[in-house]
Amino acid sequence: MAEQPDFGIGEREPYLPYSKGLMAQSLMATGLSPERAYGLAAAVDHWLRQSGKQSLSMEELRPIAMHTLGVEAGEALMRRLVQWRRLRTLERPLIILIGGTTGVGKSTLAAQVAHRLGIIRVTSTDMVRQVMRAFFAPQLMPAIHTSSFECAEAVRIPVPEGTDLSRAGFIEQATAVAVGVDALVARAVAETQSLIMEGVHLVPGYLDRRRWRDALVLEFVVAVSDVGRHRSHFSVRDWETGGLRPLRRYLEHFDEIRRIQDYILAQAAERGVQVIDNRAIDEAVKSVMDEVLRVVSEQA
Repeated sequence: MAEQPDFGIGEREPYLPYSKGLMAQSLMATGLSPERAYGLAAAVDHWLRQSGKQSLSMEELRPIAMHTLGVEAGEALMRRLVQWRRLRTLERPLIILIGGTTGVGKSTLAAQVAHRLGIIRVTSTDMVRQVMRAFFAPQLMPAIHTSSFECAEAVRIPVPEGTDLSRAGFIEQATAVAVGVDALVARAVAETQSLIMEGVHLVPGYLDRRRWRDALVLEFVVAVSDVGRHRSHFSVRDWETGGLRPLRRYLEHFDEIRRIQDYILAQAAERGVQVIDNRAIDEAVKSVMDEVLRVVSEQA
């Protein structure tokens, strides 16, 4: 049955046009999984058709949510919907930074969160580094011309014996890329545009957030604590890209990748940045959304 455009969600006229797809996206913005969000949206659609009403208030949504999701989950959803409505009226740009070592699922998490929040500006620090490569020759800035886990070969200055060259090179690269990251975020703040950025170079403590005081900035670090699960992520990546990001290259440098994760986690612990252990993407998305809604509610 075709959707009826005169259905609406709201407390008063004019009502927003009702769409199961938009309703499901709004529900997913509260951290609800896609399956449960679309199930509840379908239940709302059925209720509207049966009742003959043109709109649905929050109080009318409550029993539908409880019946579809269960009492506890329904009540939790209603609380998060109130928080989400505050997010929709937020006048400050929302900046979400998602860091973590290679292969932990940063880009997938960023894309999922962006979809739920309706944020269209999503970028990565790899893009920033690629632009910087066009301006700085390898002889001038070798650190940005290697992968984050191959930075050992870019270390040129003498270092004490026993120094972890992979970590030293990564620190040099992350410090350089942070300059471009800062400029990109500052522009988004100046234009009052919300932004989600992900990347291995988003190391807690490396960015000067004092320039972004007009924005609501949330910082996360994604990790995979289980070594076997982390290693399996590269097999999936190899399959999804048809070998463009070959498994062998990552596995050869897997120890370096894990050491970089240890360093980033230490930085996060020192600065109180929330760490999300990516055991399952839906749970990781929910963790981010819960924190976003909590902070927005506090700001409101």
